[in-house]
Amino acid sequence: MMEAPSSAPHVPVLLRPLLAAVAPVSGVWIDGTFGAGGYARGLLDAGADLVIGIDRDPLALEMAQAWAGEYAGRLRLEHGTFSQMDELAGAQVEGVVLDLGVSSMQLDRAERGFSFLRDGPLDMRMSQQGPSAADLVATLPEAELADILYHFGEERASRRIARAIVAARTEADIKTTLQLAGIVEKCLPRPKPGQSHPATRSFQAIRIAVNAEFDELVEGLEAAERALKPGGRLAVVTFHSLEDRIVKRFFQLRAGQAGNANRYAPQPEEVAPRFTLTTRRAVAPDDGEMAENPRARSAKLRVATRTEAPAGTVDRSRLGLPGVSRADTARTGRKGRG
Repeated sequence: MMEAPSSAPHVPVLLRPLLAAVAPVSGVWIDGTFGAGGYARGLLDAGADLVIGIDRDPLALEMAQAWAGEYAGRLRLEHGTFSQMDELAGAQVEGVVLDLGVSSMQLDRAERGFSFLRDGPLDMRMSQQGPSAADLVATLPEAELADILYHFGEERASRRIARAIVAARTEADIKTTLQLAGIVEKCLPRPKPGQSHPATRSFQAIRIAVNAEFDELVEGLEAAERALKPGGRLAVVTFHSLEDRIVKRFFQLRAGQAGNANRYAPQPEEVAPRFTLTTRRAVAPDDGEMAENPRARSAKLRVATRTEAPAGTVDRSRLGLPGVSRADTARTGRKGRG
């Protein structure tokens, strides 16, 4: 049975600990993944003079018009990706917040094609432009599909599922979410009570590939480094281990705390730290938040503070990026959550 769209208001995950970690809030902030505006509202209510809300989904900015007037010119909305945040902001800012989860308004709308619980067109495009998930499953070779499922979704049955997708598309076009979910379900055991839906990892992987989300994440972290004033704070909320690994290693590298994982490799060049770590470990939701908001279960928050060292680029080979190259997914479009 298909799940009905939720009528509950969007609840920003880890908002309370985020605001505590970056307090006091003042000046200009960027909410680089604006979505339903929960973090932007939280920052404005906590004392930000101005929040620049950025989203690549035009629907997010359209829906915000209903309440943006409550903040009397203190909210500025920009259409674009968060990897463009320094350009869109136009000047350096006191803080940046990134929530890397899929927006609930995207999941709840069947026509966006993100959810395996609702029948809709197999889309998954954050920007509503460019090639869709249906295009990806229709055109990619079996080996590349398997790589995407394995590296982006950590799906152990990736080869079996990719083989089934290729076989199914020779019989009929795979155009809907439930078509794809049904193909995946047939490749995996029936889930036990409490386990996630069998299509969860495959849908995650294909969504990441459609939107080139890991490339966008790294470029977005570099853009935040450029956008922040000395002393500015960068707060990032992640929802799965691959994202969190990238953010963790970015912070460690830019804080000069990553070390050298391979003792035989040349020592990396010493550079002045661009950040200091505000949170030494990831902050997880407490029991109260998980009871209020089940979506928070897998969330992790990391916060770092910008130093005076000049911004630069990060060595991507040291970030633990999944092993699917940009070339493998370039045909599916550009870019990720923004």
